[in-house]
Parts: sequence; C-alpha cells; structure tokens
Amino acid sequence: MNEPIADQTTYPSATTVEEFRANLAAVRARIDAAAIRAGRDPAQVRLLPVSKTVPEERIRLAVAAGCTELGENKVQEAKRKSAELADLEIAWSVIGHLQTNKAKDVAAFATEFQALDSLRAAEALDRRLQAAGRTLDVMVQVNTSAEDQKYGLEPGEVIGFLRELPRLETLRVRGLMTLALFTSDTERVRECFRLLRSVRDRAVDTDPDLLGPAELSMGMSGDFEVAVEEGSTCVRVGQAIFGARAVPDSHYWPPAADAGS
Repeated sequence: MNEPIADQTTYPSATTVEEFRANLAAVRARIDAAAIRAGRDPAQVRLLPVSKTVPEERIRLAVAAGCTELGENKVQEAKRKSAELADLEIAWSVIGHLQTNKAKDVAAFATEFQALDSLRAAEALDRRLQAAGRTLDVMVQVNTSAEDQKYGLEPGEVIGFLRELPRLETLRVRGLMTLALFTSDTERVRECFRLLRSVRDRAVDTDPDLLGPAELSMGMSGDFEVAVEEGSTCVRVGQAIFGARAVPDSHYWPPAADAGS
C-alpha cells in the first residue's frame, strides 16, 4: 500500500525550542487521552521521538525542549549524529533494519535496538557487544501487515526465534515491535496492533521469561493513538514532533531483504 507524504499543513516544522515544547506536549496529551480511553495508566506509555532526516542543529533544539532519547532508522545516520551530538545526553534507539556488517556500530553507541528479526543479526550483535563489554536492550520486529516490503518475523515464527535468544547473554529482550499498514482504514490498522498484542500474550503464556517486561513498540505519527488503545507501551513519533519529512517511511524499506540500512 502506498504511503502518502505528509505536508507542512499536517505537520509544520518546529524551528524553535518553544515550538518543540508545544509539539511534545501536544503529542503527550494525545497519548494520555488515548490511554485513559482504554482504561490504561498513561505512565505506561513511553514516547520515543524519531529524528530521522532531521539535521543536528534542529535536534539540539529538541533536546533543549526536553528530548532525552531519540530513534533513528539508518545506522550510518544514527552513528554520525551520536558522534556530532556527543556533548548532549541522548539515548539512541536504532529502529530500522540492521545489516550484520553494521552490528559493530550499533554495539558501540546504541542503547536500544528495536528491529531484531534474524538470528544472524542477533549473533553479530552479541559478538560485538561482548567485545565492547556492553549489553543492549532489543525488541523483536514482527511483520503484522503481511507486506513483503516490510521487515520482521512472521507471527508464527516469533516463539521459536525467542527461544534462540537466551544464549546470547548481551541481548536484553524487552518485547516486540511492529509497523502497521499505511491506510486510512483505522480498523485494518487496529488489526495489526491487536495481532502483535496476541503474539506477545502467546509468548508470555508459553514462557514468561522469553520477553522480559513484554513491551509493545507500535504506533507512529499517523496511528499512535490507536496503538495506545491497543496496548502499546512505546510509540515512535517523528513528524508530529519535528515536522513533515520529504520522503515517506517506505523509503526506509528497500525491496531487497538486506539492502541498505
């Protein structure tokens, strides 16, 4: 399904600390309201601002407005920004597909990796983390939309994959992540989120130790309220905080399974 590119009317660019504060407050208020509608504690939902394509000078404004953690899709972009913004206290979360030859970089600077979807990548990360003397929080990505162009494990593969991870002691499994369909049909989006929740619940019922705190990372600028209603514990919001991007998110999902990250 084609994803429309958001315009500046929908998501105007924040260019001052005050504008970033206002955008963060507005997103947080929407998260809280969605949680309350679902009978949930708003404090259970973490907001992860996503700064992909945003230049460093604007990221500094966002940090001044209160951002302490940031998500990035591409490893090279995240590595560059973490180095150039090393004077700031930022926890970097890599949320996009990982080529195994980039595992060393992720192991060096990231505090979290949300797109684990292969044993090969998990083993590469573990080797690099052992060498660096570090551990890394990870989430397993699940393809709940059944779209070939998206990364992630098939829902039926998740429990078997999770059973392979305890031997990789540097990886701290925290939960599951997904990307819903890009559609205006809210019920189809909701089905993706419900599917991830059911996969999580099945894994916990099978073995409570497989998923740690069993978090659910789901929901972005266009659908995070639905995600919160369906149990998300982490929403990844970029455009509603930083402003519209020039390219759609699908730009980050090359058709080849191990194309650039």
